[in-house]
Amino acid sequence: MQTSFRVRTRSRTQFIDITGEVQSAVDGLGVEDGSVLVYVPHTTAAVTINESADPDVARDIDAKLSALVPKSGDYRHSEGNSDGHVKSTLVGCSETILVDGGRLVLGTWQGVFFCEFDGPRTRTVLVGTP
Repeated sequence: MQTSFRVRTRSRTQFIDITGEVQSAVDGLGVEDGSVLVYVPHTTAAVTINESADPDVARDIDAKLSALVPKSGDYRHSEGNSDGHVKSTLVGCSETILVDGGRLVLGTWQGVFFCEFDGPRTRTVLVGTP
């Protein structure tokens, strides 16, 4: 069982809080207890769980990833988005989230973030039961 939704990014790198969309997908799937897999089928995007109360946290993560993996470098891939591939690999393309009583089990400050590393683009996020 799975569903999907689209995310439109506005810049080359961007972290977007998609917690509400993931919860809506859980509601639509009718998952009451268990877990869901949130999966991003793109090689230059990712998904992660981190603090959503302070937007500076996502900005700090994005900035640090860009410092660690700069856009320009000694890359052999010729499309100009090698940094996006590396960042996607570091962050990861999926998250498994527990569901209890139909609600995502997240900590007080946690949110689910779509991570864009080669935008702007329109992307797909899949949510399903493992």
